Amino acid sequence: MTEILNPHDADLEEVVLGACLLETAAMVLVADKLRAEMFYEQNNCEIYSALLAMYHTGRSIDIITVKNELAARGKLEAVGGPFRLTQLTSRVASSAHLEQHAAILRGMYVRREAIIGMHRLLAAASDETIDIADTLVELHNLADHLEGEAAFADYLRDMDRLMLDTLKLMDARVANNLNGVTGIPTGLAELDRLTAGWQPGELVIIAARPSVGKTAFGLHLALTAGLAGRHVVVYSLEMQGEQLGDRWITAAAADINASHMRTGLMTADEQQQALEAARKLARLPVYVDDNPKMGMDHIRSSARLLKSKGLCDVLIIDYLQLCEVGSGQKNRNREQEVAEASRKAKIMAKELNIPVILLCQLNRDCEGRGDHRPALSDLRESGAIERDADLVMLLYRPAVYGIPTERKSKYPSEGLGVIIVAKNRNGETGDVYFGHNASMTKIGEYVPPMEWMMRNAK
Repeated sequence: MTEILNPHDADLEEVVLGACLLETAAMVLVADKLRAEMFYEQNNCEIYSALLAMYHTGRSIDIITVKNELAARGKLEAVGGPFRLTQLTSRVASSAHLEQHAAILRGMYVRREAIIGMHRLLAAASDETIDIADTLVELHNLADHLEGEAAFADYLRDMDRLMLDTLKLMDARVANNLNGVTGIPTGLAELDRLTAGWQPGELVIIAARPSVGKTAFGLHLALTAGLAGRHVVVYSLEMQGEQLGDRWITAAAADINASHMRTGLMTADEQQQALEAARKLARLPVYVDDNPKMGMDHIRSSARLLKSKGLCDVLIIDYLQLCEVGSGQKNRNREQEVAEASRKAKIMAKELNIPVILLCQLNRDCEGRGDHRPALSDLRESGAIERDADLVMLLYRPAVYGIPTERKSKYPSEGLGVIIVAKNRNGETGDVYFGHNASMTKIGEYVPPMEWMMRNAK
């Protein structure tokens, strides 16, 4: 096997150090781009460490002050003495290209880190005593580390650039909106009006008590987005993919009894309907990952890969409290774990510039209310969920609690669902009503019963 050499450039390291010793503005340009360990030569690493410490404490930097700092650290002779510092200043004429030089050094450091990490992974992969799952986790961690170190993108924009980017986004909305929907359609007209569709970069929380129908609602959203031609990725930690398939087939078919699907007691007509529905669904750009042990890091890696192939326009995760965080930190309580998972979901939405829809459980507080209507404070285990979310929607079905009439609308509760938009960072809040069948497999616009409309007609 050909020997792999560690990429480095000692001359370029000296040019950067020389510029930092000569010009007062030089450290401003490189302090947030380079760390001491990014220098390959140990003596250069020690010099830059001293420079960085002086810069962060607001001390003036020149040959004399740096010499004194190195002497105080006991490193002056190790780096070559005062003569070496003088030599460094002769290596550079100006700091004109200092930022580019720093980027090159950082890139070499990332390459060295990649070589070291991959050698370690290669050894782990060939060692049969090490669980391959642990090796894959280390692989994801290495990729995250390298991507973070290689993040050269400058997120700082002046107002001129920001206004140009904002106007460009506005023009895209004007050109692409469909009846006021600029994002991915939700399948419900009033919800589309409040949200303008699912927007890129937003974290959407859909929360409910168990058995209210958050998974069913999430599947409705996935189906709607898929029918609109958007690539949807569903990460199901609670249910197997085939169980989701059952529900989608029942939703897409004209008239299949959901209990017949579960028991296998299907009529010939229902089997034919299922076959036709499955053929139509098979053409949709929807992907399902039902690994029960997946965590946010796995989801992020998978979504990034799909996004790079143009196969991820919206992400649906079912559900938050089942996600493994995999932080490796000990003594963390459940609230901290959930808070970290929520934060990672928000970062993923911004990083991939897609809507991330995160299903979530509510705590039992709403059970103590007379009408069992959920509130924003019921988000289970962490206030961080509310903080990170751009949209928080609480699902409510009064019929689940034996309540005959929904309190606010006075609609009969049979077949009625309520989406309480409790937080909307970029728009209105309010209630959205939807209709559903008994098995919650079919969801659509709510139409009150004819007798109710006649009774309440003015």
